[in-house]
Amino acid sequence: MSKRDYYEVLGVSKSASKDEIKKAYRKLSKQYHPDLNKEAGADEKFKEIAEAYEVLSDDSKRAQYDQFGHEGPNQGFGGGGFGGAGFGGFEDIFSSFFGGGGRRSDPNAPRKGDDLQYRMNISFEDAVFGKQTEIEIPKDETCDTCSGSGAKPGTSPKTCSTCNGSGQINQTVDTPFGRMVNRRTCSTCRGTGKIIVEKCSTCHGAGTVQKRKKIKVTIPAGVDDGQQLRVSGQGEPGINGGPAGDLYIVFNVKNHEYFERDGDDIYYELKLTFPQAALGDEIEVPTIHGKVKLKIPAGTQSGAQFRIKDKGVKNVHGYGTGHQYVIVKVVTPTKLTEKQKQLLRDFAEISGDIPEEHGSSLFDKIKKTLKGE
Repeated sequence: MSKRDYYEVLGVSKSASKDEIKKAYRKLSKQYHPDLNKEAGADEKFKEIAEAYEVLSDDSKRAQYDQFGHEGPNQGFGGGGFGGAGFGGFEDIFSSFFGGGGRRSDPNAPRKGDDLQYRMNISFEDAVFGKQTEIEIPKDETCDTCSGSGAKPGTSPKTCSTCNGSGQINQTVDTPFGRMVNRRTCSTCRGTGKIIVEKCSTCHGAGTVQKRKKIKVTIPAGVDDGQQLRVSGQGEPGINGGPAGDLYIVFNVKNHEYFERDGDDIYYELKLTFPQAALGDEIEVPTIHGKVKLKIPAGTQSGAQFRIKDKGVKNVHGYGTGHQYVIVKVVTPTKLTEKQKQLLRDFAEISGDIPEEHGSSLFDKIKKTLKGE
C-alpha cells in the first residue's frame, strides 16, 4: 500500500512553518496516542503521524522529501535517511511509546499494567442527572504474600543465566550476504530475565491474584449512550513496580418509556384530540425535570413542534443545557357514539365538506335516497 503524503498526514500545507508542523504533530499525537486512544487502528495512525513529523521537522529530510517524495529520505540522500545516522530521533519516539525502535528493551524495567473495560447499564434518568454508585469487577491484584515478586517470602527471583537477564537470545547466522544476528525471546525465562526458584504458595509465581473489587464510580450528568469514563489506576497492576493500568467504563443507557434523546435535546410526542387541536388548550406536559404548562394555539396541526427551553439534558462537558421538543400528534377517534357522529356531520355540513361515510350500511343509503337527502 502506497504511503500517504506527509503534509496530508499532518494536515498542513507544503509551505507550513516549523512551528505549524510541530503544533499539528502535538495535536494529532495526543489524539492517536495508544495510551489515550483505544480505537482499532489508532496505533498505526500514530506511527504514520510520527514518521511524517520525523521527516518534515528536519530541514534536510524535508528538502529531500519535497524533491524526491518518499524515496528521498528512505534512500539516505546526504546520509540523513532512516537507515543512516539521522534515524535516532525517529527511533527515540518509538522507544518511548512502544518499547521498540531497534533498541533492546529492558525486561525488568517498570511497565504500566493493562487497561480494563467495563460495560455499565444505567437508566435514562441517571444519564441525565448523574449518580454516585458502586461497581464490582473481577481483576488481578498484586499478591500480598510476595508483594508481586512471585517468589516465596524470604527469597527473591534470580537473574536468568541463559540470557543474563536481558530476556532475549542473540543467534548469529552466516548468510551469502554476510553474518546476521537474529534476536528471539529467551525460552528459559520467557522474556522476563528472571527465574523464580521457589514460587509463592499464594500466587504460584504469577505475582498477582484475582479478586473481586468494589469501585466507587461517579456517573457524570449528561453522559450519553456509548460514551466512556476513565477511572485512573483501576486497571491491571503494573509490572516490575510500574503503575497500574486504567479502567474504562462504557455506558449503555436504557431507553425511556416516552422520552427520546438526541444529543442534549429530548423529544416527547404529545397526543391531542381533534377539539384540543382545533380550539386550542393549555395542558400539562411531562419533562425529565417535572411537569410544565404548555399552551396549544387554536388550529394546531398534527406534526407541529413546540420547544420548552432548558428542559433537556445538561451537556456532559459543561456547555449549557439542551431543550425539550414537543411533537404534536392529533389522534382520530376510532369509536364514536351516534351523537358524536351527528355533531361531526353538522360540523362538516357547516364547513361545506360533507364526507361519504364508508361505515353506513346499504339500507341507510337507500333511506337517504328515498328521503331526497
